[in-house]
Amino acid sequence: MGLIVWLVIGGVVGWLASIVMRTDASQGIFLNVVVGIVGAFIASLLFGSGINEGVTLMTFLTSLVGAIILLAIVNLVRRGAVR
Repeated sequence: MGLIVWLVIGGVVGWLASIVMRTDASQGIFLNVVVGIVGAFIASLLFGSGINEGVTLMTFLTSLVGAIILLAIVNLVRRGAVR
């Protein structure tokens, strides 16, 4: 049951982050889930809030910030490689 919750929350976090960063059209549901889960991991490294604390508003928001940071880094790398 925990894996399903991780996937659903990761998908929602990744989807919201992709809307904020305006990359929603270029991502599918799989990438949204990956971005959400990796963003939660990045947030746990940066802010020290463990992703094993459960689903709270604070862990959701820190995961969202981590996903936005991840998408910002990806956008910088993509833009740098094109030029």
